[in-house]
Amino acid sequence: MTTPTKPEHPIIVVYAPIGRDGPATAELLRRSGMDAVVCHGVDEVLQRAETDAAAVFIAEEGLFGHDLKSLSDWVDHQPTWSDFPFVVLTSKHQQPAVAAWRQRMVAALRNVSLLERPVQSITLTSAIQAAVRGRLRQYEVRALIEAREKASQELEALVVERTSELEKTNLELRTQMAERAHIEETLRQTQKIEAIGQLTGGIAHDFNNLLMVISGGLDMLDRRADPERRKRLMDGMRQAAQRGSALTRQLLAFSRRQSLAPEPVDLAQRITQMRELLDRSLRGDVQVKQEFAPDLWPVEVDPGELELVILNLAVNARDAMPEGGNILLQARNAPDELVLGRRGDFVRLAVIDTGTGIPDEVRNRVFDPFFTTKEIGKGSGLGLAQVYGFARQSGGTVWIDSECGQGTSVVMLLPRSADLPSPIKDQPTADDAVNLSAGNVLLVDDDEEVAALVAEMLEHLGYQVTSAASAAAALGALANGRGIDIVFSDVMMPGGMNGLELAREIRTRNLDVPVLLTSGYAEAVKRSAETEGVQILAKPYRLEELAAALKTALERIEA
Repeated sequence: MTTPTKPEHPIIVVYAPIGRDGPATAELLRRSGMDAVVCHGVDEVLQRAETDAAAVFIAEEGLFGHDLKSLSDWVDHQPTWSDFPFVVLTSKHQQPAVAAWRQRMVAALRNVSLLERPVQSITLTSAIQAAVRGRLRQYEVRALIEAREKASQELEALVVERTSELEKTNLELRTQMAERAHIEETLRQTQKIEAIGQLTGGIAHDFNNLLMVISGGLDMLDRRADPERRKRLMDGMRQAAQRGSALTRQLLAFSRRQSLAPEPVDLAQRITQMRELLDRSLRGDVQVKQEFAPDLWPVEVDPGELELVILNLAVNARDAMPEGGNILLQARNAPDELVLGRRGDFVRLAVIDTGTGIPDEVRNRVFDPFFTTKEIGKGSGLGLAQVYGFARQSGGTVWIDSECGQGTSVVMLLPRSADLPSPIKDQPTADDAVNLSAGNVLLVDDDEEVAALVAEMLEHLGYQVTSAASAAAALGALANGRGIDIVFSDVMMPGGMNGLELAREIRTRNLDVPVLLTSGYAEAVKRSAETEGVQILAKPYRLEELAAALKTALERIEA
């Protein structure tokens, strides 16, 4: 089927092959102002309907005896916008056969208006005019559909064009992002190299000083017979070892890899009990004042690390007041604070001094490890780094408010504890441990010097010591049926089996012997050890800490 064009002057096709109905009807339509043509066959009617006809007038007797299928097929294959109008002049015959045929005709033509003879001229012309108006409306619908399709195609072309532009822009943006990422990575590498240089330099300086005290003291110890001088040397070496231990704790705290044991802590009580320590650490011209809210909440922190933080901040405040001054320890509740993306209740702890303040150019670097404005040998640059690591690892935050000549405030937000603090217990002493802890210890360590020192410490605590240089040797000693009450092993050892694997093997063999492990970097195996139910004692440790750890391990197996 061809697409008909909208006629400038609508044409009505007339098909009435019997008598003068055809010419008479065409003449009537012309007198009414319409163009009419007379056709002499169904095929001619359909050809004009496909080209320039706006409506068709048919006398039904012209269709009698003809197959309606060609008409039905033509009607069915019209475009979606088209519904061609037919006006059919019927007779008065109402016989069943005629009525049935008329029903089939109406179904085949679909858009049909029936006029029964005799029909008045005004009725005929009005029916034809109505059919023509309907057809012209269909042409308007076709125009709207074509306009919509054209607009859709234009929009699709615009979308394709804009998509291409967006893809090009995105490609340029991705290229810029890649270049920026490369520049940022280069900058990070540069900063990392600078930080590593600063870190290694600071560590080398501090630990070389500590090692100098220890190695020089050991060298001089054999050259001094005077008990007082030997005691001074021993005290100096002991203090150097303690400083080395504190230095590693500060490093781990800054990197947030220090193993913390948070518990409910009463800040007012804990800091009050530190006053004697603070007074010993500060000069006589530095006065410490406390200002705690009466309804202060407990905090969930590691009490030992908290004390180290307070001491570090107090010493920094002291050094910032060379001519003396005041340090205010202030704490109050801070409800509904947003910290590290989490909203909750915190306690605001501030250490405020009246010192010289911090210049703007260094304020953003004070939490960097080994960054210090003090003279060489006067500070490691790890004090504030430890404060930063402690606050973040505890689930809080820390910042500094300072102006030159106006003093400094170091402010921490520490998480509120939902539980009440337990009473502070005194740490057991080594002498107490001698009476409370006695038995046979299997000491496993591949370092002969460390093993000899630890064996002496164990013997001082009242234990009998059996030494093994590897995990395999330790399992052999246990298999020989020796009376071993506890295995004390280093984590890192040669021979293919470390201390944690040794503990696992002892459990697998059902030897029913408790295991206590020790490591210079306990955090590295902490999670695995907790899974195995094995306690870890971090190096370096004091005699009292060793005694307490052994006692806890033995009591756990007895329970």
